[in-house]
Order: sequence, then C-alpha cells, then structure tokens
Amino acid sequence: MALKKVSSLRSSLVPRAAFAAASVALLTATFATACSSDSGSNAISQNLTGRGPITYVEGKDTTETGAVKQLIERWNAAHPDEKVTFKEQSNDASQQYDDLKQHLKAKSADYDVFAMDVPWTAEFAASGWIQPLKDSFALDTGTLLSPPVESAKYNGTLYAAPRNTNGGLLYYRKDLVTEAPKTWTELLAQCPKAKEAGIGCYAGQFAPYEGLTVNTAEVINAFGGSFVGPDGKTPTVDSAQSRAGLATLVDAYKNGDIPKEAISFKEPESQNAFVTGKLMFMRGWPSSFGDAGSDASAVKDRFAVAPLPGKDGIGASTLGGYNAAISAYSKNKATALDFLRFLISEDAQHIIATGALPSVRASVYDDPALIAKMPYLPALKESIASAVPRPVTPFYDAVSKAVTDNAYAALTGTKSVDDAIVGMQKGIETAGSR
Repeated sequence: MALKKVSSLRSSLVPRAAFAAASVALLTATFATACSSDSGSNAISQNLTGRGPITYVEGKDTTETGAVKQLIERWNAAHPDEKVTFKEQSNDASQQYDDLKQHLKAKSADYDVFAMDVPWTAEFAASGWIQPLKDSFALDTGTLLSPPVESAKYNGTLYAAPRNTNGGLLYYRKDLVTEAPKTWTELLAQCPKAKEAGIGCYAGQFAPYEGLTVNTAEVINAFGGSFVGPDGKTPTVDSAQSRAGLATLVDAYKNGDIPKEAISFKEPESQNAFVTGKLMFMRGWPSSFGDAGSDASAVKDRFAVAPLPGKDGIGASTLGGYNAAISAYSKNKATALDFLRFLISEDAQHIIATGALPSVRASVYDDPALIAKMPYLPALKESIASAVPRPVTPFYDAVSKAVTDNAYAALTGTKSVDDAIVGMQKGIETAGSR
C-alpha cells in the first residue's frame, strides 16, 4: 500500500470527531442506559453453546485492501456451516453508536458480534449488553499488547477482544531537531529553534471536541494523573500530577510555544500546519504519515516520528481503535466466541495490519515487509506499549465533556489551571452520581 494513501483510511484510526460532536445529544441517553434496570443478566447466561451462522457488524470498511471483507472470506472458507455475514454500518461514529444501541436495547439477536469504539466498551458492559469473556468464554490475550487488552475491560473483567488499536505519535522535523525529545522539558527546550526558523514549535488538537480530551488526557496521564477510579465513577483527576500536566499545555500556549491558531486545530488543521512546514513538532496519528511523506508535502524526507513525550521519559498516548464484543442476545455464542479468537489470531491481525489498521499483536510490528510499507510501525509499537485507554467509565460522554470544557477554558484563560482541574473533578463526580 502506498504511503500517500494512508490518510484516506478508515476514520477509526483517529478518535472520531463525529462521536464528540454528538456528545451532548447522547448524554442523557447514556445516563439512562448505564443506570437502567435492564441489565441483560438473564441473556448473558443463555445460548452459550449455540452454533451456526452469525452476523458481524462494523463501520464502513474504507481500507484499500478491504480488510474486513478479507477477514470474513477467510473465516467462511474454513467454517462453511458457521458462516459470518458482514453488516456494514455507515462511517459516522454517532450513527454506528445509535444503531448498536437500538438493537441492544431491543434485545435483538440480529447482531451477534460487533465492533465498537474503545470508549463504548464500559457503557455497553455496564448495561449488560455484551457477553463477559471469562470462565468458559475466556480469551487468551497473552500474545496481545496489554494496553489494548485493558481498554476492553470493565471492573477488571474482559468484555471484548481488542480488534485493532492506535496510538499517538510525535512528528518532528529531523532537519531542525537532531534527536526526538523524550520528555516535555526536552521538547520545549528546543522551541527557540522553531522561532529562529520562523515557524511554530508544537501543536496538537486543541479545539473544543474529542481531540482536546485526548490531548489533555495524554499530558495528564504522562505526568501521573488520572480521571476515574476502577469503578468508572469515582473522580480522581483532582491531583498535583493532573495540575502539572495541564499546566504544561497551558503555559506553552500562553508563551507561544504552542501557536495561538492551534486553539482551533482538529486533526486536519494540525496535519496541514505540519505538512506545509509551519510546525516543528506535531502530535498526530499514524494516518498523517502518508500526507507528510507525499510529493506534495513541504516536509517530505525532512521529518520523522517518535513516541509522545512524557514527564521523565516516553509519554502516555491515548488509545484509539475498535473492540469486538459478543451481543448478550446472540443465539450462537459459541461460534461468536470462536470468531473473536480468530480476530486476534496472527493470521487475522496480519490482514488488519496490511490494511493499515494498527494491530493488537506485538509480533506484527516487527514484520520487515510491513515496516517497509509503514515506517512508523516501530515508533507506534512503543507508543501503544505505554498507552493509556480513555477514561474507562459507563459515562464517557459526560467525562469527556468535563475534560474538554475545562481544558479549553484553561487554554483560553477563562479559568486557571486549578479551577479547570476542580471543574473536571466536579463534572466527573456529577456524571458518576446519576
């Protein structure tokens, strides 16, 4: 696959802007769902030995290689009596979410296995809509990268198979920077070089949407902070570590190390700034690599990628990607479980990686043929190995909104860092108490 085509791949490579935009609309429904008495507990104990055809549901497959269809064909060739039908949803995350929720609330058996954005896992698990993968349904995750596995857990129980993952990368100008910075202190110390070159030093995604939640979570996690406790409800963000992390971004924005225009950046704007040579450092996803290396890029052959910086070493990227779960209402759960095992197999994960969807198996990142096509893989492997899932909570929409609103207020100067952290704490507390 040509590198210049990487940026055209499925939007699941990045946290979905559409999902964030729908946050307010979905917020009330999310609370009602997570607190519902419709636990699905009876359904979870049924049809455990059922075998037969199943339906797999996922967002639109936009990979050049048709990765999902390849997976289905590979499975069906080996399982003629338990064939999988692929139900392709739209490419809009909010529409995918609504579609899944509608079927699950109706206790429909039409969807046996489905892929879901990582943050939805906790809500669906708390609602009793997906089959816990324990006891006779346990999955062997020993060969998988641990952060994606953790993203598929709720309250310590695995509820999904991590199907593909993703991690943030630090894009940097190797013609201006001799070595990638490993810490925020090292990165910011090199900002005078950007000023001398007449360009911005660093930018991520700081507009008030899901991308700001991701960028804020990464710096707070990198400094040792967190957002919620193991129960997914108790807020933990009010800490010195969280303040130090958020202050790093806020101070850099105030003093100009982060350009003023970056306050409106989403993924396309930050990528454009880097590709046109206006930034020395950019926080981005692997999907930007193709455009940065294309013939039209001002930085072609003059950039490299590395894991995100942290406080004392490699930072804590926020995970993207999909988790695949078994519906509690499936009639053929034994077949569905075998299909999950297939999805995390070496063979299936190689198909996924060839489609430029980052694999959940560590070994895939060491494949020389894949590295030749996607040179960012070694750095991405490091990034994912130290990554942290987005806050694992059945109230993710509300938590994300609390983080975004308060981080944006701190960046724009309408709140102090201290008040912003307190605001996040209160917002998360309100969400968890409903």
